[in-house]
Amino acid sequence: MTVRPWMAAVVTSLIGVFGIGYIAATTYLVLRDDLIGGTIARQARMQHEYEDRITALRAQVDRVTSRQLLDQQIVEEKVDKLLQQQLELSSRSGRLGTLAESAEPPAIGGQAAALPDAEPLAYGRRADAQNGIRAIEEIMGIEGGNAGVPAHASALGYAPEAQPSGPRETISDRTDRIFSKVTLSLKGIERDQMAHVWQLTSSAQRTSEAIRTIVERTGFVLPDPKTADAAATATVPAAGTAIGGPYVEPQKQDEFEQSLATLDSALVDLEETRDAARKLPLESPAPASDVTSSFGNRLDPFLGRLALHAGIDFRAATGTRIRSTAAGTVTAAGPAGGYGNMIEIDHGNGVSTRYAHLAVIVVNVGDRVDADQVIAQSGSTGRSTGPHLHYEVRLNGQAVDPMRFLRAGTNLAGYLN
Repeated sequence: MTVRPWMAAVVTSLIGVFGIGYIAATTYLVLRDDLIGGTIARQARMQHEYEDRITALRAQVDRVTSRQLLDQQIVEEKVDKLLQQQLELSSRSGRLGTLAESAEPPAIGGQAAALPDAEPLAYGRRADAQNGIRAIEEIMGIEGGNAGVPAHASALGYAPEAQPSGPRETISDRTDRIFSKVTLSLKGIERDQMAHVWQLTSSAQRTSEAIRTIVERTGFVLPDPKTADAAATATVPAAGTAIGGPYVEPQKQDEFEQSLATLDSALVDLEETRDAARKLPLESPAPASDVTSSFGNRLDPFLGRLALHAGIDFRAATGTRIRSTAAGTVTAAGPAGGYGNMIEIDHGNGVSTRYAHLAVIVVNVGDRVDADQVIAQSGSTGRSTGPHLHYEVRLNGQAVDPMRFLRAGTNLAGYLN
């Protein structure tokens, strides 16, 4: 490359121009130092303004946090009360469920006698209470508050900028509103539980009374069950036995506890009534056989004159299996005059049954038999004109109509099963 003189002149001129400009700019900046000071002062003012803004924001956050803590303490106290009520109601539900299992409504006429249904209402109120508690927890920031809104802002009623302006609901107002709603829901659940307890108690008492009424038609009176009043008064000492001691206010029994005690007593009475009824000869000794001769006066087949037929006869071919009509103890098993081969079973409380004209006896005296247990085979032994089963029921040694007990067994099937 050939360097021409004009090229060297151009390069030298450019270098000179840049040098002169640099020297001029440096000289200007050195002589005008107020420009640098102004820039520094402006930056300092901006920094101070930024720090002041940060300080103001921190103070605002501190105020918000302090107010939130105060409000949160109030909310926590109310939530504690709600949780205690909810825990108590849950405990009651568990105890009530245990009692309700033994108080299932009996089947009458093949269908269950349903109680008034209070559970859907209680379930709806329970859901309202749980939703209300979750709402209070959300207000407190336990579950993170609303999406996109800080927990403390949501707790204090601050809304996003997109929401319309106007009076905002504070945490106290919102908490009081939700707390009142939840309290009413819990009280509603408590009322429903009480109503359910009284319904179960009434059902148990009605069932027990119905069983006793049906059994009394047979001529047998069930033993009186222990009543709730007798159990309550038994725990109170007689006035004459009190000697002395410091005076202390009597304990106040919870209404729910009293209702549960009443229900438990009613269920105990019902179960005792059922147990007593189950001991009666309510089953048929020959379920597949028809009754051919009823209880009462009739013409004697041998003498041809009026005589008392102390039982009922079942049409049963020789070898038909005969069953015990109730649990009991065998007191006789063998030949017994006109009865032929006979079995007598003592069922307790003065109730006994007799099974006569048997061909085969499969139990012995002293044996404990269950209801519906095979005890013999039918035949035509003793004073009999043909194969059949003669069946008697006796109360305190006196013969009564067995059909009363058979009809009672049919009517009680829904109550005892």
